[in-house]
Amino acid sequence: MTDPRRRVVQEGLITKSLSALARIIQWLLLSLLFSIIIEWAGMLFWWPDEGLEHSRTMLSREIGYLDTDFRRSVITSDPARFAKRVADNTYHYLFELTRLVDFIHWMTPAPRPGETGLRPTLHKYYRPSAEFVIAMMQITQLFSVRLAILILAMPVFVLFSLLALVDGLVQRDLRRWGGGRESSFVYHYAKKAALPLVVLAWVTYLALPFSLHPTFVVLPFAMLFALSVAVTASTFKKYL
Repeated sequence: MTDPRRRVVQEGLITKSLSALARIIQWLLLSLLFSIIIEWAGMLFWWPDEGLEHSRTMLSREIGYLDTDFRRSVITSDPARFAKRVADNTYHYLFELTRLVDFIHWMTPAPRPGETGLRPTLHKYYRPSAEFVIAMMQITQLFSVRLAILILAMPVFVLFSLLALVDGLVQRDLRRWGGGRESSFVYHYAKKAALPLVVLAWVTYLALPFSLHPTFVVLPFAMLFALSVAVTASTFKKYL
């Protein structure tokens, strides 16, 4: 007979895992939506002269960073090709497989003289917003490239956290044998800050309205994450 307590524990783990996955997807979608809104606002107010070239330039720069500075990775031997593949697959599944690209091509040509029906009406409303629709598609590809870069950068967080964990445990042993004081306040706040720092790094980089070398985002947040791990390990209670 199955122990009901064990079933509750298993259901709790499954529920927590699904909830965490749902939160991750929610944050990714919010970052994508924020990026698109910022790009549209920039096309109207901040870089109206650039127009579509702004998002196109950002996309080429992000891939250029991989071509020049990230030629090897623990996850893949060709980071640039990996990022391009992610961007191409995103474009294929979101825009080509859904026939959105075909729909745009159908609406784009100017109506023939005397043409009636649905297409002239759709063309009338699509024409003023055409650049915004294309910018949305380019920003989605840019979002995919940045997402691939962050996936490639995760070993940095793992490496930094392992070093910080070792250092924190050493500090804990020194405090234990030296009779140092414990601080549960510092421990709990450092523990709570670890995961939000990773999420903040992802959201910040994904939503940037301009091109920035990934190093300037990944390294500071990886160091802060490592600091939180070190503090958590060093302030863990001396006796279990």
